[in-house]
Amino acid sequence: RVIKLVTFLRILVCSFLLALTSPLFAQGTQVAFGTAAQDTTAPIEVSADELTVNQKTSTAIFIGDVLIIQGEMRLGAAKVEVIYREETQGISRLEATGSVTLVSGADAAESDYADYKVDDGTIEMTGNVLLTQDQSSLTADRMTVDLDAGTARMQGQVKTILQPKEN
Repeated sequence: RVIKLVTFLRILVCSFLLALTSPLFAQGTQVAFGTAAQDTTAPIEVSADELTVNQKTSTAIFIGDVLIIQGEMRLGAAKVEVIYREETQGISRLEATGSVTLVSGADAAESDYADYKVDDGTIEMTGNVLLTQDQSSLTADRMTVDLDAGTARMQGQVKTILQPKEN
């Protein structure tokens, strides 16, 4: 009887641990991002070393230590291309390349590329994505942040390390 109980407990513990870790290696993982939902209608402040504007293509390119601030969100990159709406005034998208960082609250993410679709309130980060939240970190091929909901979805080779206890 004792052996059956020990075997049962081992199976139960293994099943529990497997259930905890298997979603992290699945095709996609949903996580919270930022302290709260981001106001995507807030003004966007941009600073950089250099600016080039092309009226024909309705674009502006910021180069060198680019920092974009919108509410609590900070986006930094080596280069950011601003694509303006064709029909109405305003920004349609921001495409960031080169050592991209995204910070909201205590959460921070890094990637090679980011595409911020202002009207949709989403940021898609691709290429060596690393998300850091407190003591935890996740890596993936892609992360899509829903600024209105304050969530992010990690996809493609999602990996993390689970800490069994606090240090």
